[in-house]
Amino acid sequence: MNFRKWPLITKIAALSFGLSCASQSYAAETCDTVHFSDVGWTDITSTTAVTTEVLHGLGYQTKTDLLSVPVTYSSMASGNIDVFLGNWMPTMEGDIKKYLSNGSVEQLRVNLSGAKYTLAVPQYVYDAGVHSFADITKYADKFRDRIYGIEPGNDGNRLIQQMIDTNAFQLKDFDLVESSEAGMISQVSRAIRRHQWIVFLGWAPHPMNANFKMAYLSGGDDYFGPNYGGATIYTNVRKGYTSECPNVGKFLKNLQFTLPMENRVMDDILNQNMKPQQAAKSWLKSNLDVLDQWLEGVTTVDGKPGKAAVVQYLNSNS
Repeated sequence: MNFRKWPLITKIAALSFGLSCASQSYAAETCDTVHFSDVGWTDITSTTAVTTEVLHGLGYQTKTDLLSVPVTYSSMASGNIDVFLGNWMPTMEGDIKKYLSNGSVEQLRVNLSGAKYTLAVPQYVYDAGVHSFADITKYADKFRDRIYGIEPGNDGNRLIQQMIDTNAFQLKDFDLVESSEAGMISQVSRAIRRHQWIVFLGWAPHPMNANFKMAYLSGGDDYFGPNYGGATIYTNVRKGYTSECPNVGKFLKNLQFTLPMENRVMDDILNQNMKPQQAAKSWLKSNLDVLDQWLEGVTTVDGKPGKAAVVQYLNSNS
């Protein structure tokens, strides 16, 4: 058959059909692997692990990159990351604002309510008179002019540095100590064992709230938000992702977590030394009822009923 002898309109139709098939094939291949960002906080590691385990049960592949918050959003804008489950608001407003404005990142839904994120102190420090951000500088010597944050690039660190740079609460002589979530928790644990004074980034959900006698400080509303840093966590996706991959998109739109769920998975990771995927799988096997909501209208990658496949996957894998 000689393509060159076909009528022009037939050639155009054939080429259009070929391009459409190629586009659909590429979209299917793209959707088969879901790319996540994990910023290294145990709560986001936990929710990402739970989410990826469900996706594995549906027949999808997943890839999770450990990235800072700024790199997460630049990577989503460039199309290299599909999903981020850890958009803490309002503290990340400065990180995500330009990407929401230009449409390169989409805020899909709230996946957790009732969280908090602000400065905290051990209970004995609170009892000694440190109740608010304004009280910190009164005891600068006891705090050794230090506020402990987590990894560089973190939104909480940025807010602390902003307070120092602008001399908010008379904090201009303080230093921000950056390390990591694990490093900060270790430092807090050491200080509490020695009954030393320390002020640090605290948040919930996190096992620190059960492991330490601690108190959150008031007065930081302009930086961390009202209600002691009350936070809402959103699921973000790159531009157009849910229309390109509607089945995964439907799952993500259904996906919602709870404080007890995240606390349990985090505790298994941090205190029971379970690997994130193991902790996630253990929680899912004990809470199969959540799949009724999460997988409503969701199929496997090849179009079969979603819940049955995920249950089979969880029961057939240790």
